[in-house]
Amino acid sequence: MTLHKEGLSTIAIAAIAFALVNALIYFTLPAAFDIVLGVTAIVLILIINFFRNPKRHPVSHDNVIVAPADGKVVVIEEVFEPEVLKCQCLQVSVFMSIFNVHINWFPVGGTVKYVKHHNGRFQAAFLPKSSTENERTSIAIETANGSQVLVRQVAGALARRIVCYAKENAAAKCASQMGFIKFGSRVDIYLPLDAKIDVKLGDRTTGSQTVIGWLK
Repeated sequence: MTLHKEGLSTIAIAAIAFALVNALIYFTLPAAFDIVLGVTAIVLILIINFFRNPKRHPVSHDNVIVAPADGKVVVIEEVFEPEVLKCQCLQVSVFMSIFNVHINWFPVGGTVKYVKHHNGRFQAAFLPKSSTENERTSIAIETANGSQVLVRQVAGALARRIVCYAKENAAAKCASQMGFIKFGSRVDIYLPLDAKIDVKLGDRTTGSQTVIGWLK
């Protein structure tokens, strides 16, 4: 396992800050040094764990839809998507806890047709209204067979930065890295109504590996 590039600066800053705190405690309040050292070490381990970049063997087949993130399926429903697709769609959402890998992957292959970041609130990402009210980035992909798929990175209560690698008119390779969301969030996928869904509510997903379903 390696560390993701998005976390290198955060880990370095945290390590330096914790070292300074421990040095200060050691010289001013030595009785509390062991406790503070233990707490800061645990927090640093959690931060390092958050930014892990595990080796994956991604799934990539024609018409496959793969999980865009590690986490739990919290939404499978028919909705109207008003921003890009402007039609009824099947929405599948994966919620990431702070303990999940927070890399995001392209769920389908094709051409990126639309990328837009929206400023917004930082409500709990498991709330339905977070998809339209929270800080978010929307990415529309047109597949080789002409299907239109929208992927939305949604910030959560703790998330304060969404990183998106997708560029308009660039190729989107199924199961390749699409971006990163720091500290708690979700990813929504909006699919055609005739898409076949192979997951159910509560299922755990592994980004780039779990098959969410298939496009017609």
